[in-house]
Amino acid sequence: MSEGSISIEYAMEKASGPHFSGFRTPTATSVSSTTFSDANVPRQPFVIGVSGGTASGKTTVCDMIIQQLHDHRVVLVNQDSFYRGLNSEELKRVHEYNFDHPDAFDTEQLLECIKKLKIGHSVQVPVYDFKLHRRSSDSFQQVNASDVIILEGILVFHDQRVRNLMNMKIFVDADADVRLARRIRRDTVERGRDVNSVLEQYAKFVKPAFDDFVLPSKKYADVIIPRGGENHVAIDLIVQHIRTKLGQHDLCKIYPNVYVIQSTFQIRGMHTLIRDRDISKHDFVFYSDRLIRLVVEHGLGHLPFTEKQVVTPTATVYTGVDFCKKLCGVSIVRSGESMENALRACCKGIKIGKILIHREGDDGKQLIYEKLPTDISERHVLLLDPVLATGNSANQAIELLIQKGVPQSHIIFLNLISAPEGIHCVCKRYSSLKIVTSEIDVALNEEFRVIPGMGEFGDRYFGTDD
Repeated sequence: MSEGSISIEYAMEKASGPHFSGFRTPTATSVSSTTFSDANVPRQPFVIGVSGGTASGKTTVCDMIIQQLHDHRVVLVNQDSFYRGLNSEELKRVHEYNFDHPDAFDTEQLLECIKKLKIGHSVQVPVYDFKLHRRSSDSFQQVNASDVIILEGILVFHDQRVRNLMNMKIFVDADADVRLARRIRRDTVERGRDVNSVLEQYAKFVKPAFDDFVLPSKKYADVIIPRGGENHVAIDLIVQHIRTKLGQHDLCKIYPNVYVIQSTFQIRGMHTLIRDRDISKHDFVFYSDRLIRLVVEHGLGHLPFTEKQVVTPTATVYTGVDFCKKLCGVSIVRSGESMENALRACCKGIKIGKILIHREGDDGKQLIYEKLPTDISERHVLLLDPVLATGNSANQAIELLIQKGVPQSHIIFLNLISAPEGIHCVCKRYSSLKIVTSEIDVALNEEFRVIPGMGEFGDRYFGTDD
């Protein structure tokens, strides 16, 4: 076995570790010696708001979500912790105090707390004593940054500023009689109150506050769960959605038209190889072609289809789909030409146009040459460029396609790697096209090169980097 073969197998084996595409950050200041690690990068947490009437089962729902997300870091922040402490005058008339009114909570402190958690900071949450109706002056609950933040409380949807911090809003619905029975049991057992005071408070404050503040906020919910914790189907679907979101790069949450193909050990290993500056040209081309083929296949999956029935050799009807007929590729010369063979291998006889744009620094706006199918306005277009860096050249190419009559929604932009700056640049201007990539890298450096990147792809692929 040759030395080159050994190094490739070793690299593939070393690459078989936990990985989330795009979650990498530099751990050294020098670009030339920078290494990138997935382990300690603060990701944007997924914030869930859980609201509903008193004793509707909110805490049960939260506990079930936390249990099912056992392999992720999840923290629960309870709105009740942010009750304002009562002063001496309010304590004297505690039975006349409305604990279910928005003014009973310190919403500003709650906002500050969630904002800090969202940027990866730890916070100290107050500890509220429901028997003394005041906060503990010498103790706090330490809450650390996590993958998922659950904010639970009857009025967490009331303030728009709090709602804006949430990625998902859940309203737990339960019958009023069931809620009252639960509240009596909770307040007498856990909070040391007698039944009469609980009923009096419910009739005087709790029910009117529910009608005035809690129930109207139900309209802001993304998901409504009837029967609370008994609704296992709803909770399973919610957890499945959360897991999907946690597996996405943050940019995919901002731009739903950005798609990163699912990372596997094979894909991670191939990226490790083509990013290695010491790999041979033959191996670079071989593994680049494999990755390009995967990106092209994934991009084709976003094309429209029509249902089609065929008869199998067993004389049985099979209902499937028919491929999109009006399709073409457009490569951005010259790196984009490296993706043409994979496209031809997937789509027999496909027409491929070319666009040449002069690139200098971060300004890739000078169109030099274009040759496109005459009927391109009637086709779906796969735009080919292995590296999306600043996005300026891409925008110029997309603008040309639009001028030729191609709708944004008919353009699928295929890349091997993409820089966040390029994704922002393209998606802010063209929100209807789709971007399909195999990994989102960390950033651009001062020379507008993608970091960690893989160098000048065209030179490495076509052998002109010597």
